[in-house]
Amino acid sequence: PFYYRSLLSSEILAIPHARAFNLHGSLLPYYRGRCPVNWVLVNGEKETGVTLHCMVEKADAGDIVAQKAVSIDFADTAHTLYKKLCEQAALLLDEILPMIKAGTAPRIPQDLNSGSYFGRRTAADGRIDWRWPAPRIYNLIRAVTAPYPGAFTFTKGGAKMLIWWALPEESGMEGEPGGIDMEGGSVLVAAGDGGRVRLLDIEINGRRLKNGEIERYFSNKEGEFLL
Repeated sequence: PFYYRSLLSSEILAIPHARAFNLHGSLLPYYRGRCPVNWVLVNGEKETGVTLHCMVEKADAGDIVAQKAVSIDFADTAHTLYKKLCEQAALLLDEILPMIKAGTAPRIPQDLNSGSYFGRRTAADGRIDWRWPAPRIYNLIRAVTAPYPGAFTFTKGGAKMLIWWALPEESGMEGEPGGIDMEGGSVLVAAGDGGRVRLLDIEINGRRLKNGEIERYFSNKEGEFLL
């Protein structure tokens, strides 16, 4: 569920006797549109959910039939959050389908003015800006890590570096955003808020590096910058 990319015509929507319904991966009217699972993580939300709604020609704008909320944990990625949403969607359907069959399911109009809409994402949207606060960088990383294209940056030499996993730290780090530092066997990158990002799983030139492998790769690059 949640990722059908084409809008159905009014002729097709008129075919079902009971109505046409759609499962959407957010708590409508918020996060209407594309990629809601990724967007809620990018934006640092603490809660999302699933919505069953009537389908109309406008995307995700029909009356709400049922919803279930899902909490977003600090370590959630788009993949783990998607699995949570699928589990809740199954429970929601078990509860609401008998009501739809009986003709007693609720229909609550959406207030689209109070909601939000987000468009499609591309691989280019995964580029990290090290001037951002460390938590914002982390949210991007977890929103687009595998099976998505991944957050990325560039080394001083121009090599593209994918960051599959990292953790934000609030403790201050002197220097300009993007600066590389070594500490206790770890590689840390300065963020724009004085925090830092600890690299745990990266990929450079097709080579996957984790933990000590990352330290060895950057052993002669301390003081350089990621771009």
